Amino acid sequence: MSFRKNVTRARGHIVFLVGLVAGLALVLWLETFGDPPEVVQMQGHPDVMEVFDKIEPLPLAIRGESTPEDLEAARIAWTYFVNNTVEETGLANSVDRYPSTTMWETGSYIVAILSAERLGLIGGDEARARLETLLGSLRTLRLFQDTLPNKAYHTRTLELVDYGNKPSELGLGWSALDVARIVSTLGLVERRHPELAPQVEDLVAAWSLDRMVRDGELIGTNVVAGEVRENQEGRVGYEQYAAKAMMLFGFDVYKAYEVRDNLMVQMVEGQPIPVDTRLHRGQTPAFVVSEPYLFDGLEFGFDARSHRFASAIYRAQKNRFDETGELTAVTESHLSGEPYFAYSTVWGGGEPWAVMTFQGERIDDRRTVATKAAFGWDALFGTKYTGRLVEAVSEAADPEKGWPEGIYEATGEVNTSTTANTNAVVLAALSFKAFGPLMRADGE
Repeated sequence: MSFRKNVTRARGHIVFLVGLVAGLALVLWLETFGDPPEVVQMQGHPDVMEVFDKIEPLPLAIRGESTPEDLEAARIAWTYFVNNTVEETGLANSVDRYPSTTMWETGSYIVAILSAERLGLIGGDEARARLETLLGSLRTLRLFQDTLPNKAYHTRTLELVDYGNKPSELGLGWSALDVARIVSTLGLVERRHPELAPQVEDLVAAWSLDRMVRDGELIGTNVVAGEVRENQEGRVGYEQYAAKAMMLFGFDVYKAYEVRDNLMVQMVEGQPIPVDTRLHRGQTPAFVVSEPYLFDGLEFGFDARSHRFASAIYRAQKNRFDETGELTAVTESHLSGEPYFAYSTVWGGGEPWAVMTFQGERIDDRRTVATKAAFGWDALFGTKYTGRLVEAVSEAADPEKGWPEGIYEATGEVNTSTTANTNAVVLAALSFKAFGPLMRADGE
């Protein structure tokens, strides 16, 4: 038998021994030096989840009411969708006045409609009319290879487009995470507007959702030099949120929901942060941002595991403020200048607090105190610190345009990019404060 085959057969024992050595090293460090170093990696340890089982989840802060300030903040957020919904198609622009969208942002628009209705910003008739128009357009979209929605569409013409919003005959492929996101929100539509359930079921039946689920994992596609390639999609956080969505419609995504096989712990500001062991886009160490945990809590309500993960991720940001005096509320954000998008991470690219482009380049000077993270964490946990975050970003609100992405940490200037995602999260957060998760019936 070859050496390679021997190693392959012994890999389980090797992983165990590596984990055991790592654990013993950590114990020796604690006994010798006291507190652990700022960053400690625990990868492959057989009991890695025990680290998170010991986290005390922060209590949720559902207030059961809206203040006048809450309703004004919600009105500003809804202004974005008043300005950016295309009447003929019912789709909303993903970025202010830019006629393009994805299934992720379309899901955010659905969340915005349901949250605005809950808060009394619009009546049931308007909410239903908006949803009916949107569902009708989604039913007529040309799918990527007659299978699933393309990664991007023109909001006025409904054409498949490329990332420059130019018509594309083939398309870009489908994103399993984006499709799962809109599937999640379609489940919310069925729950909150059961009269629209037949239209939702008709739409879902027209999509070949089984093509994006294989052996319990989520599968997406990319087009590279005209060739369609399939790939596993999702990393810890986003992957489990997407899995919950697919479970709503009966799909077995057990591997996507499980985290243990792809999980390591990185200690950041004294908090154990759940980090995926797989590379981002096959190139860069995975990153951790607030967004998937905000969506999970505000829309579904946490499960026990995501509640603990979210509590640690929030506490790390609070602890960074305590240590440095820098208000910290990090997640992915659009930017008002090049490169126009960044992941402001708790952990990313192999280091804490990295700010990364989609390609994995570092741009730490673009770290943003994110509006959606401020409002989201405040709705979920309602601490003095989250209140301070909301107060800080509130100065940037534009009553005629909506909520911008946030404030640049380095300069204090407003990140003026204004998006569907951020304004939808503000609405979902304020809805959560008054009524709890969107999946919950009001009054439960």
